Amino acid sequence: MSAADSLDALRLTLAPAIADAAAFDGWSKLAVTGAAEAAGIDPAAAQYAFSGGAMAMIEAWVMSVDAAMVEALPAEKLAAMKIRERIRSLVQFRLDAIAHQKEALRRALAIMAMPQNAVRAVQLGWQSADAMWRLAGDVATDYNHYTKRLTLGSIYAATLAVYVGDTSADHADTRAFLERRIEGIMKFEKAKARLLRPRDEQFSPARLLGRLRYPAR
Repeated sequence: MSAADSLDALRLTLAPAIADAAAFDGWSKLAVTGAAEAAGIDPAAAQYAFSGGAMAMIEAWVMSVDAAMVEALPAEKLAAMKIRERIRSLVQFRLDAIAHQKEALRRALAIMAMPQNAVRAVQLGWQSADAMWRLAGDVATDYNHYTKRLTLGSIYAATLAVYVGDTSADHADTRAFLERRIEGIMKFEKAKARLLRPRDEQFSPARLLGRLRYPAR
């Protein structure tokens, strides 16, 4: 295992505990030290692993949720579901996975919204959306690959913004919000598929009138 792989493994190991600490200490060196000491890891090594600061910690946290999602909901487990159920299950898993870390999420969203972090925040959203679509069975390689991930990434970000302030029972407001947005995705994909059908498969009033006037023999 290379040094880079070892650092990545260390980041993934510590990320959930850092998120727990971030609720009280923020995404800070103090949170890293507390997580390392609780895990019996040299705090100096942990500080080196997260020398990129708050965004490095948040990135590792997001990647740890991605990894947990892949383990809990592999593609074969989702295969029997309709596509909307796959997407709903994947997003809901992510929400449930951080349900006890909402204050850490609130602080993370504030940091990610800073102008200097905007590009990295978009990249993280893209990576999570890509992981979800791959588990959902998407194999598109054309521009659909990009539009699907952009759409799901924006919906996931909006859902997190609702979730972090949701005080309804069992997060019913967030569930309803997510359901509406998923319905929107499905309608968009259906409309896009109709629009992009080959020309000879699309309904043409002119062609119909031509056939009525000059019936095939």
